[in-house]
Amino acid sequence: MMAWGGDEERRFGGSDEDEEELDETDFKTQKDAVLFAIDISSSMLEPPPYGNDKKAAKDSAVDAALKCVYQIMQQRIIAQPKDMMGILLFGTEKSKFRDESGTRSSYPHCYLLSDLDVPAAEDVKMLKSMVEEQEDPDDVLVPATEETALMSNVLFCANQVFTTNAANFGSRRLFIITDNDNPHDGDKTAQSSAAVRAKDLYDLGVIIELFPISRHGKQFDISKFYDDIIYRDPAAEAGSSDEVKTARSGDGLTLLASLISNINSKQTAKRSYFSNVAFELAPGLTISVNGYIPLHRQQPARTCYVWQGGEQAQLAQSETLKVDSEARTVEKSEVKKAYKFGGEYIYFKPDEAKKLKESLGEPDGKPIIRVIGFKPRALLPIWASVKKSVFIFPSEVGFVGSTRVFSALWQKLLKSKKMGLAWFISRSNANPIMVAILPSKNPEEDGSGSLALPAGLWLYPLPFVDDVRNVDLAIKPKNADELTDKMRDIVQNLQLPKAVYNPAKYPNPSLQWHYKILQAMALDEEVPETLDDATIPKYRQMDKRVGAYMAEWKEEVASKAKELMKSRAVKREVDDDDGGARPAKRAKATTKKPSGLSNNAQLKLAVEEDTLKKMTVADLKDVLASKGLSTAGKKVELLERVEQWVEDNV
Repeated sequence: MMAWGGDEERRFGGSDEDEEELDETDFKTQKDAVLFAIDISSSMLEPPPYGNDKKAAKDSAVDAALKCVYQIMQQRIIAQPKDMMGILLFGTEKSKFRDESGTRSSYPHCYLLSDLDVPAAEDVKMLKSMVEEQEDPDDVLVPATEETALMSNVLFCANQVFTTNAANFGSRRLFIITDNDNPHDGDKTAQSSAAVRAKDLYDLGVIIELFPISRHGKQFDISKFYDDIIYRDPAAEAGSSDEVKTARSGDGLTLLASLISNINSKQTAKRSYFSNVAFELAPGLTISVNGYIPLHRQQPARTCYVWQGGEQAQLAQSETLKVDSEARTVEKSEVKKAYKFGGEYIYFKPDEAKKLKESLGEPDGKPIIRVIGFKPRALLPIWASVKKSVFIFPSEVGFVGSTRVFSALWQKLLKSKKMGLAWFISRSNANPIMVAILPSKNPEEDGSGSLALPAGLWLYPLPFVDDVRNVDLAIKPKNADELTDKMRDIVQNLQLPKAVYNPAKYPNPSLQWHYKILQAMALDEEVPETLDDATIPKYRQMDKRVGAYMAEWKEEVASKAKELMKSRAVKREVDDDDGGARPAKRAKATTKKPSGLSNNAQLKLAVEEDTLKKMTVADLKDVLASKGLSTAGKKVELLERVEQWVEDNV
């Protein structure tokens, strides 16, 4: 989201109007690099206590953490192929950092199980053997006996991994999974050294996130050690559902399940729709903006074709040729563009088509957003939404000072409850459209509870006359007050927790199925038969919550419908008593179908006796339609078609 600063008045020496600072970081295309640091200690390897609950976890904390990484890596290898992942084990008896191992390692008791890189099929297979088959051929999951790893070494090792492998990544995160809330109890020097290494990571742009595990009734106390390691913003965490929380070993490790849910949600890369487009507020006042489409339908990305006819799959080289009806290759110079007008094709040369396109846009053909006026926001009807809105954000590349002007416009539109009207051309070859410039509030101030949409300005495409249907609603539906009150109880009991819907928590089922098939092919696994669909409603839970309310509402609807029918019947009787004020309905003229054609035998008899011609055209068409034959043509053609069918089939 966008960060709105609160100290601009002090920063710029005071101002009558508070200016907001905009942060573009979250709207750039970013590649993600995640390094999992998993604590290998005796307590982390200890299985949870046995319980009668069938849903309780049977795995140790280390097994659960590795399963978490395994599931995430399975999807990242296909869904987000440019992202990097790595696994760092600390507190192990063995030590390994790339080519270093044993006593020669620079980071004792730190084992780099998987270096930070784009996940490959071999990495997934290695993790699969560890989490499913419980294989540990190198005795990696053996905790250190005499001394454990220093957190300063763990953080410095992570620093080296990020610096070497993901130097230019926009998003770099270190996930620490441990149950030890005070790894250096009483050692002030080690604690201070770890805090310095954590500061180095944050200066590098690496975000450290802690996922603590509590066990045996003992809560994880972050204040003992990790308050100096994890930099948290209390104000940001107040309304966040992803705040640091602990999980109790033995109850399913809900924290790690939450971790899988958060990272497993496929985040589509935020790519700009257009960049550095001129935003003309008035003659002589122009700034530059970038455009983004935060809400977009995500589809499987097909980047290449693969030939699987040989022993090993290979990339297929494709070629495209244009041929005519005689299979002759058509040269590019022979292809012409034409528009169909009045039943004829009007041909245009390339330069003529280009001039025609430019005549609808700007003289120089450049994209632009030109404000032509302002209107009250209340004048925008709800039915005017015909396309996806574009989120715009200031860019200092084209014009210095764009951010401050943009922020002033955003605040003024919000304060005055106005919207702008603009002429919008997104690209040089795009058709011009009219858009409304709508301001949106901060998610915390909006009151909608949605954290998916940012605050700023949106380009809201407006429909032309041809895009709007003329629908005349003669009778406006009116709801009964009692039904509305009862439906309110139903809706309130079906709301999500905290009344917040986060689409990232519900993966697209069709995409998930597509990725599952690709994953099975890449890992030489069996193709799955079913898929877990998180979008299927939980009918049993819904029935427990609102089943009784729904029954009452249904009875109320039946009662209201009965009363309405009774009132209409009384009104009809009153109209009849008024002396027949209402005109009588004219009876529809009905055409009696000829008898004797109920089956094929009687139809054959009609053909033999030459009485088929007495049938009307409508009757003949009914007979032909019942036999699956064409009903087009004159009566003579219909008779011949029926007679031919009788001759061939009866």
